[in-house]
Amino acid sequence: MKLVIVGGGVTALAAAHRAVELARERGLDLDVKLVEARRRLGGTIATERADGFLVEAGPDSFLSEKPWALALCRRLGLEGRLVRTDDRFRKVFVWFRGRLHPLPDGFQLLAPTRLAPFVTSSLFSWRGKARMALDLLLPRGGGAVGGDDESLGAFVRRRLGAEALERVAQPLVAGIYTADPDELSVAATMPRFVDVERRHRSVILGLRRGLVQAPGDAGLATSGTSSAIGGTSSALSGTSGARWSLFVTFADGMETLVRTLADRLPDSAIVLGQRVGALERDGAHWRVTSADGARFDADRVILATEAHASARLLRYVDPALAVLLGDIDYAGSATVSLGFRRGEVPHALDGFGFVVPRSEGKALLAATFSSVKYPGRAPAGHVLIRCFLGGTLNAEVLREDDASLVVRARRELGEALGVAAEPGLVRVSRWPASMPQYRVGHLARVDAIQRRAAALPGLHLTGAAYRGVGIADCVRSGEAAAEAALS
Repeated sequence: MKLVIVGGGVTALAAAHRAVELARERGLDLDVKLVEARRRLGGTIATERADGFLVEAGPDSFLSEKPWALALCRRLGLEGRLVRTDDRFRKVFVWFRGRLHPLPDGFQLLAPTRLAPFVTSSLFSWRGKARMALDLLLPRGGGAVGGDDESLGAFVRRRLGAEALERVAQPLVAGIYTADPDELSVAATMPRFVDVERRHRSVILGLRRGLVQAPGDAGLATSGTSSAIGGTSSALSGTSGARWSLFVTFADGMETLVRTLADRLPDSAIVLGQRVGALERDGAHWRVTSADGARFDADRVILATEAHASARLLRYVDPALAVLLGDIDYAGSATVSLGFRRGEVPHALDGFGFVVPRSEGKALLAATFSSVKYPGRAPAGHVLIRCFLGGTLNAEVLREDDASLVVRARRELGEALGVAAEPGLVRVSRWPASMPQYRVGHLARVDAIQRRAAALPGLHLTGAAYRGVGIADCVRSGEAAAEAALS
């Protein structure tokens, strides 16, 4: 069997690795080719070591409670190289009205579950607190009854009020999905909250009952590939058992996973620097052609690219499918990583980082205290802070050059943390059109895409565009595509 996988990110690598595993288990003669346009593998995953700092240009962790990435690490023999978050600093701040306010202990992404920290929080007004408490009395409503999708913004506003949306849900969602909550599908991104309302009526009561009934269940957490903080939803207790925290990473950086997966593939499997320009169907077979004229014949093709790239390749194979894929919008983002001497940062840095509501009018979406969150990210006596900019609500900032982004990040970090010193390390990474936007109706759109794709034998679509944007979701999607291709 000839299998061609288009793409070189973690989804494509997971698909290729799983295909090789299955072929070995079943005694299949498999010829696999992974064709990537860039000269490197990993997609948005990129790790750099510089002057004692370990800098992640893209995602810095994955969710351990979603089993697929952790299971893959175990099969690869990598579990011993994983590190957990430092839970002494399991706190997230919200920058509101000129200062950092701790997110109340027990706040599960959208709603409070503990009374005392919520009541005493400086983040909300008394009117806002009363409006959130009204969730305890409100009936079920909206999408919970009719079954129709609704936006995350509408859901939070309906159940918990405007302050909960503007001061918590919007900035946390921007850090995870780089999205506008008034366009984001709650069913596609946070279905557990929809389920909580359907089953328990009150979101707050449902979350509290869930903690009592299943203290180890972290199903409400999300894990975007650009997740700014990692741990924003980690108010859950006992989320991943005794061994792992909710978010984990590799001691040597996330590229450990990329390198290990690549090393497990046959030497001839990886083709770099070849941008696929055409995909043609010839009866039961496929022909994949690069822009440079390289040709790969295939019995099965897995497209592990962004939806807009897959749309381009399929525009002559199935125009209707290409239109559906093109309807999935993407947002871009940038990270600015800054290294300082510890004494140059006046703030205690006693948390994982902070998020910034859109209403504050800042360029920053969020900032992660990377060297606090995970060990080994900065040399002794130094700190590493990673800033996030861009997203759907602030796309114009990405038109600025790197130097301007650094100026903005430094100025706003100065306002938030009091740091005025020149950073000893500066790294800027840009990820244009990299984060799929799960807009209202996304799941229905994905169902339609899957029906169209199923009518093209030998074609399989996979990746973050469909049913999950986190590393663990991408691993699951890639491995499922490989299993379908070899079935």
